[in-house]
Amino acid sequence: MTTILVTGGTGTLGRLVTERLRADGHEVRVLSRHTRPYAVDLRTGGAGLDAALAGAETVVHCASTQGGGDDRAARNLLAAARRAGVGHLVYISIVGVDRVPMGYYRTKLAVERLIEESGLGWTVLRATQFHDLLVTLFERLAKSPVLAVPAGVPDQPVEVAEVAGRLVELALGAPAGRVPDMAGPEVRGLDSLARAYLRATGRRRPVVRVPLAGGTYRAFRSGGHLAPDRAVGEVTFEEYLAARFGGSPTGGPA
Repeated sequence: MTTILVTGGTGTLGRLVTERLRADGHEVRVLSRHTRPYAVDLRTGGAGLDAALAGAETVVHCASTQGGGDDRAARNLLAAARRAGVGHLVYISIVGVDRVPMGYYRTKLAVERLIEESGLGWTVLRATQFHDLLVTLFERLAKSPVLAVPAGVPDQPVEVAEVAGRLVELALGAPAGRVPDMAGPEVRGLDSLARAYLRATGRRRPVVRVPLAGGTYRAFRSGGHLAPDRAVGEVTFEEYLAARFGGSPTGGPA
């Protein structure tokens, strides 16, 4: 069986990737800042990173932070992977990193380019936002008496377990370069998704659409983060909500 290192292996996506690979009988090493024996901060690297990569054939790079430093982390990881003779690095990116002028997206695009130029065998998968991220957003917004969302912004959320399954498939295959994007089954307005969240959680809040300004807002409003031609995910937002909060996946777009 293959020895695979999963960075960010305790996170929302990395944990599922790790579980699936281990279930298939592969030796999986989990790298995160606080998980021994491979407790490593990729932004600083060091001997611990070299130890984690020693003998690994494949790396699935799921670690990421919106706090900054992903490009520095990637440089450290790629350098260590070259020293270790890693044959394949799989990276999860985001649909729209080349179209949405947001700092985090620009950094993800920079990491893609570092990987492409690394000299390693590589595969990059871009996915749309996970259902979990929307719930986190709506939970925060619902703390106010009114749930305000950016006006006219659509989204196409995808089930994280389906993305994990695709990453496992890619990790066990040969380096494939940039593979087709992976997006959820429905393009929906944020206001519609917010109402679905409120129904599922039994909360009562008016949903208000607020117009914003700026290039990032315009890019999101025009659908720069969507991939309607790659709606390969199967789990809808209502189905995800029903599994997480109970109840039946009813309601649909509104």
